[in-house]
Amino acid sequence: MNWENIAGQENLKKLLKDSISKNRVSHAQLFIGKEGYGTLPLVLAYAKEILQGENEHAASKVEHLNHLDLHFSFPVFTEGKNAVSKNRFDDFRDMILQSPYASYDDWTALLESENKQLFISADEVDEQNQKFALKSFEGGTKILIVWRADKMNIAASNKFLKFLEEPPAKTLIFLTADSTDDILPTILSRTQIIEVPRISDEDIHNYLKKNLDLSEDKIQEVAHQAQGNLNDALRFLKSETKNPEFEKLFVQWVRDAFMVKKKPEFLKNIILWAREIAGWNREKQKNFLDYAAEIFRLALLQNYQSPNLVYKKIDANGFNWEGFSRFISGANIVNILEEISTADHHLTRNGNPKIVWTDLGIKLSRYIHKNT
Repeated sequence: MNWENIAGQENLKKLLKDSISKNRVSHAQLFIGKEGYGTLPLVLAYAKEILQGENEHAASKVEHLNHLDLHFSFPVFTEGKNAVSKNRFDDFRDMILQSPYASYDDWTALLESENKQLFISADEVDEQNQKFALKSFEGGTKILIVWRADKMNIAASNKFLKFLEEPPAKTLIFLTADSTDDILPTILSRTQIIEVPRISDEDIHNYLKKNLDLSEDKIQEVAHQAQGNLNDALRFLKSETKNPEFEKLFVQWVRDAFMVKKKPEFLKNIILWAREIAGWNREKQKNFLDYAAEIFRLALLQNYQSPNLVYKKIDANGFNWEGFSRFISGANIVNILEEISTADHHLTRNGNPKIVWTDLGIKLSRYIHKNT
């Protein structure tokens, strides 16, 4: 990964480059931010610059993720007697080479492991300890990249803490995580934390314009829709711009939510609606959540008289877009988006989809009428 291939993040790029040139690279650094913000691309470019500074021939090896002194740990499920990254390294390598902004959900989908628990195990930490006890192959720095360090279980975290406290000589440890919520405080206290912010709409716009053959209107639409997440932007482009099934079910959801207040018997329709969506695979369910959040945001813009920013409307099946938009305001948009985010979180954590969708459908019927 080259610095120039990373979307935006110019301040962080400069910070990391300066740490190398000034010989101030901390031995343990934790990059916090969504994968789509560029956490791993930044780490890979950082590692490449460090190793290339020691050996000019290292660059191409890092780019292909086959440098013998560059090691990776990442969440996997148990196979046989243990759960170790080496069993799935080829899959991980292929995913990252194809899309360095790939997310944890992309990884679980690739492994077809939606019903299995992915984690970083104590066995994995033991294996990395053995690797780093050996001398480096090229005589210089050895680097460990832990992708989604927040997926370490307690046993792994405790063993990893010892590795952090007494790292072998010439060892650098770079961790990435979505947030600090599931990381031991003792690990946090021993790492330099680097916050990776969302990518600006302008930088996503420039990235798409440079790398993809798209119309200006499409670039603007996707850049706004992505909310600073390049992986989401690329995912939106792969899916259909207008998904009739999503549109139909969204309209059904909203209409039943409106009716429940006056006619409680419509609650049965919401339960049936929830069961239908719960039958999809998890990736499709999460895509529908993204779609719903997008529509609610656009409705808010419509209500607040910003039609120039509304790049998509629902106009099928006699749906009254303007009438619907009048019900989406500052009084309820935060609650609605928070509930969608909570549903996404529960699906990621393998929550029961029927319960998740039923709960979300019922709560919308409450918030949709909240105007003050």
